Amino acid sequence: MSISRRALLAFVALAAGCSATGGEPPELRLATGPDGGPYGQLGERLAAELRRDGQAVRVLKTAASVENLVMLADGRADVAFTLADSADDAVRVRHQPVAALARMYMNYVHLVVRRDSAIAGPANLAGRRVSIGAEGSGTAVTAARVIAAAETTATFVRLGLDDSIKALRAGRIEAFFWSGGVPTPALASLTDIRLVPLEPLVPVLRRTFGPVYEHATVPAGVYGGARAVPTVGTPSYLVCRAGLPGDLAFTVTETLFRARDRLQAPSAPGGRLDERYAIGTGVVPLHAGAARYYRSVYG
Repeated sequence: MSISRRALLAFVALAAGCSATGGEPPELRLATGPDGGPYGQLGERLAAELRRDGQAVRVLKTAASVENLVMLADGRADVAFTLADSADDAVRVRHQPVAALARMYMNYVHLVVRRDSAIAGPANLAGRRVSIGAEGSGTAVTAARVIAAAETTATFVRLGLDDSIKALRAGRIEAFFWSGGVPTPALASLTDIRLVPLEPLVPVLRRTFGPVYEHATVPAGVYGGARAVPTVGTPSYLVCRAGLPGDLAFTVTETLFRARDRLQAPSAPGGRLDERYAIGTGVVPLHAGAARYYRSVYG
């Protein structure tokens, strides 16, 4: 049988392309958070589980939520961690092409002050230097909303958790915000701090931004406090770019739950990665591949 020169060249090009890829799945770009933070740690563990199953993964260290969502929208990342309020804003306000794989665990908003501070509530932040979190972080979004809900003002400083701790101890700031699991290891070792209650602001936040904010309580004994501290809670999501292939979204979601004991998510509601909790992602639509995984679980 004869074959045209054009057909032969097309066949050779196709064969070369197949040989170059070796049939391997494309590299997954996973945007996490800063070194030492919960997203960074959880992301490294998830990446290790995916690699164990033959999936190539590149972990991208970031400032976390807001930066991660921008990277998904402009195609620099495939999967990422984010706070629910930042994700809600990305979809509902900015109409970014983002989908959800899972609602993961509850984050507690920490307003941290020195133990001898006169700050008793968010209204007392007026006129003070306050770190609201790193630029591009979800903590910074939440903190700014909490301060606005308290109808007060403050001088904002944008520092990550470690730098916020150093600045507080050095007297360069009088308070800082952090959103994370309880206890947050970097705070648990400190003996000279306390948390300021924020829970009365939950109804105000919900009226403006919806159910991404919840009532939450830091238990007594955490961070040395004798009493429980009522505060604001907002979940973490694992999200992806809307155009992520369905099979890959299915694989990531399946791996997340299959390896949940090894991932060691923070001790918080949802931290055990329950499937029924995971599908509650609000206005952020579940990716079709993730939905297929949940249907396979429920039958």
